[in-house]
Amino acid sequence: MTDAAPAPQPERQPGWFLALFALASAGGAVAYVPLLTVLLPQRIAELQGREDVTALAQVTFLGAVMASLANIAVGMMSDRSRTRRPWIAVGLVLSNVLLLAVGEARSVTAIVVLVMMWQVALNLMLAPLMAWAGDCFPDAQKGVLGGALALSPALGALAGSLVTYAGLVVPEARLALVAVLVSALVLPVLLCGAQRVRPALMVPREAIRRTSPLHQSAMARMWAARLLVQVAEGGMFAFLLYWLRSIAPGYPENGAANIFSAVLVCAVPISLVVGRWSDRRARPVVPLMAAALLCAAGMLVMAAAGTLPLAIAGYVLFAIAAAVFLALHASQTLRVLPAPQHRGRDLGVFNLTNTVPGMVMPWLTVLLVPRFGYAGLFVLFAALSLCSAVLLASLGRRV
Repeated sequence: MTDAAPAPQPERQPGWFLALFALASAGGAVAYVPLLTVLLPQRIAELQGREDVTALAQVTFLGAVMASLANIAVGMMSDRSRTRRPWIAVGLVLSNVLLLAVGEARSVTAIVVLVMMWQVALNLMLAPLMAWAGDCFPDAQKGVLGGALALSPALGALAGSLVTYAGLVVPEARLALVAVLVSALVLPVLLCGAQRVRPALMVPREAIRRTSPLHQSAMARMWAARLLVQVAEGGMFAFLLYWLRSIAPGYPENGAANIFSAVLVCAVPISLVVGRWSDRRARPVVPLMAAALLCAAGMLVMAAAGTLPLAIAGYVLFAIAAAVFLALHASQTLRVLPAPQHRGRDLGVFNLTNTVPGMVMPWLTVLLVPRFGYAGLFVLFAALSLCSAVLLASLGRRV
């Protein structure tokens, strides 16, 4: 008896749809990066008459909790409805409306409530969007998809600079500009994305694979590997300026912001090249392992740095590697999800690796830095990145 012929591979998506999807994903970053990093702190300072770290921390923490819960819930609802685009469209409209409402809030309490509601609406857009990627892009295209997703943090950072650029728009119109940018990025894929789902990617997999301990282990390791790198990346995002000023007092704020933006822009072409390589060689895990190792190397350089040039060099190595890792991991995660009919829900669980670090990192830093300095914190981050590489190495070719 001859072996059964292998199932035909789903048809690849055209380049124009990949580009539109990458821009739509970037629209999500444009929605939250300028608000959470610049516009929200400014709005709270306007209402309080001063910078209020406690109020900002409360808004950030409660918003992250709502984002975590909403992403899972909305993912489940889009799974049950067996459609994604209507959810994305509704989320786009509601998140823009609530974004504008934040600018009209007259108290910190109102801002807290509005940001929590906005997080739900934003995830009404983002959760089905990422699940839609799993519905549309075959495994043979997931590397280049991940490379394209590196555009998201880069455009998010650039949008933060754009909306606050002196003289471009009056402060009262900045949130409206964000809403316009988000709409311009997301609407094209909604309007042109009909009939892009690949039926072969929607067929429920065998129950034996869904409950296989081997497959469940691969999911757990991919989840943990991302969480470990996200903890390190989140810590550096929050405390980059403070660390640079500990080496070079008086280091300007715009210097740190410029480095951060430049790193994210440089990561886009690197991610695309590496993602395409992983598709052609059918080696999805190798780039993730290499990126995790480079993250650890960058952190160790930073821990040993005594001069500003060496410190910046270590950070650039770490930050580019982390950006490549997170972009490629986002698409390769779709390989290990156990069942297409629960893709949205399962991606919501993976999304916890994005939100949980933001809740715990400030406290971890407060505990470690006063006693061990930033060098101790960076050594810990390097160890976490090494653990991530080990977890990915144990997967072999299972994904």
